Amino acid sequence: MAILDINEIRDILPHRYPFLLVDRIIEMDAERIVGIKNVTHNEPFFQGHFPDFPVMPGVLIVEAMAQTAGVLVLKSIPDRDSKLVLLVAIEYAKFRRPVVPGDQLRIEMTVIKRKASVAKMAGTATVDGVIVAEAEVMCKLEDKDQSQISPA
Repeated sequence: MAILDINEIRDILPHRYPFLLVDRIIEMDAERIVGIKNVTHNEPFFQGHFPDFPVMPGVLIVEAMAQTAGVLVLKSIPDRDSKLVLLVAIEYAKFRRPVVPGDQLRIEMTVIKRKASVAKMAGTATVDGVIVAEAEVMCKLEDKDQSQISPA
């Protein structure tokens, strides 16, 4: 059962197709979040990575982890419509096995350190209970340009 469905995620994150890489949030509290990404053969990156052996690029797995972390950060602030969460660092990224069409990524992110405008989170991405990737990401809250803020 989803805590946040794709429409609720779209209300929180500014990302859109083809770069929205979180389909559902299934667990969330103040310090931890679990997101789901359903990987399908229709993903645009599979056309070139690689046509005869489709593999989800590791950088997009880390992006999915960062977006999941971003949902947690933005969900907790009241003025989220005026903020962007920007990825500022990736550390200790490791890729354990390929992610292919038909896989379902389960992305679990946990807060390591949090200040007013910066959050550092550690996470894993698993498929069927097997770790496929892990990383620490740091994100920073920035004010959107005033011209980017939509009227209420």
